[in-house]
This record gives sequence, structure tokens and C-alpha cells, in this order.
Amino acid sequence: MSKPVFRFAPSPNGHLHIGHALSALLNARAAVALDGRFLVRVEDIDQARCTPELEAGMFEDLAWLGLPLDEPVLRQSEHFPDYRAALERLQDMGLIYSAYLSRAEIRRFVQDTEDSGKPWPRDPDGAPLYPGDSAVLSESELRKRMDSDAPFTLRLDMRKALARVGAGLTWQEAGSEGKALFGPAEAVPADAASWGDVVLARKDTPTSYHLAVVIDDARQGITDVLRGQDLYQATSVHRVLQSLLDLPEPRYRHHRLVLGPDGRKLSKSNDDTSLKSLREGGLTLTELRRRIGL
Repeated sequence: MSKPVFRFAPSPNGHLHIGHALSALLNARAAVALDGRFLVRVEDIDQARCTPELEAGMFEDLAWLGLPLDEPVLRQSEHFPDYRAALERLQDMGLIYSAYLSRAEIRRFVQDTEDSGKPWPRDPDGAPLYPGDSAVLSESELRKRMDSDAPFTLRLDMRKALARVGAGLTWQEAGSEGKALFGPAEAVPADAASWGDVVLARKDTPTSYHLAVVIDDARQGITDVLRGQDLYQATSVHRVLQSLLDLPEPRYRHHRLVLGPDGRKLSKSNDDTSLKSLREGGLTLTELRRRIGL
């Protein structure tokens, strides 16, 4: 059997916080425990927010954590043609469509619908499902946007995608910490329909997280995806895309989250929990490990 390959895939659009430290350390520890490899991926699709300075700071944080990084480091910004090729393949299957509603228009439509007493379905993250352009726009307005330079998203037609994939899609969920790492994986039914027609790209952005992550995991030979519990439900979408694009299926492991005082998951906008601020404030690595339960 080939050695397991784990990865840590942060975005350099802000400073890493202690939640990132937990994920990175768990992946590195799992790779050592299972005699595998630990790779780093730079998810820098957003070229406006992801800067060389923040990337350099990210690697300073990882060095402070003492992580045994294996080469090469993959940068998503260097692989935009691969994401476009995958989109074209899905388009050739008839599974992609252009959507022209803005976020504000979607919010207004959903609000009006719910104000009339009709509940509107939401995805596992709480965002409203896409209603479709024709539910909001007149035929003439939609044609006008299609013929102009209006912004748009490229969405996966989930109904058609699931019909192509077929019933019974699952993913393999294994333990994330301690002895559970060595236990058997459990088949979890995928529920991609609950996500509706997810965005796979935008007019000025060649890919989304959902599309990029499955392509990159396949490219790097990732066998075990160990990430936060907040991405557990998104695995259903990733399994659909892997099936459609004939990509290998890794094992999945979803770890606990480090929460803030308000009970919510941490954000890069909160500098109080950034590794840079804590390190500069005198926090030791031993104290950090204790703080995040390691």
C-alpha cells in the first residue's frame, strides 16, 4: 500500500490563527503516526487579498510550529488553466450554467418570499439556495445581461449532476485524533442536493473552493483529507465533483474546531488569536499546544 499523504491548505489572505495551528499540527501528527507525508498548499485564488507578504508570514508561522514540510508547495495561482479545463469538461457534459443574479437580488427575493409566509430552502451553511434567474428577472432583463458585460457566476446544475452520478454516493469518514487514526473508515451518505446549484467559478475568477480543492487533492495525491468540522457537509459536493471528473476519492477526517469566547469559529479578522500576535506577545509553542488541546 502507498504511504498516506496529508495536507494543510491555508489562504494567505490574513494571518493564521490558533484554529489553523490545530489543523496544521493534527495533519502533521497524523502523517508521522501513519508513516506518511505532510504537504502544504497555498490557496491563493483571490489574487487581490492574497499577498506575498501574508504568504511569507504564513510560512513564518508554520516554521514556528515546527512542522516537517514536504516539497513541493502547490500554489493555486499557478494552476488556473487546470481549473478552466475542468470547467470546460463539465460544460461539455451540460452541467454548468451562467447565473446573473447578484447577492443583493437573491437576498431580496428570499426575503420577499419568506415575508409572504413561504419558507425558502437553505444549504447546510445557512445560505439560501439559488432561485434561478427566471424566478427574479424578466426575460428581457435576463437577455440584456447575457448580451452585455454583466457579472455572472458559473453554477453546477446539481439536479443534472446527481442524475449523472447516480444514487448511493458516499464518502469514507475516518477518525481524526488519537487511536481513531488507526481505525476503519465509515461510509457516510452524501447529500449534495441540500447544497443546491453551487458556484464553481465567477466571471473574473477561474474557480471556486469546491472545484479547486478536488482537483488539487488529486494532483497532489492526497489520500487523507483532515480538516475542520465546518467542512464536513461540503464533502458531499466534493464527492459529486470527484465522481463527475473521474478523480480519486481520499479518506476524509474532520476535526473539532477551536471556538472563540462567543462560541463561534475563529476568523482571521480577529488579530487577538493570530499566531503572529500571540508569538510576539511571548506565547510559547508548549503553551499554544496546551491552549488548543494538544
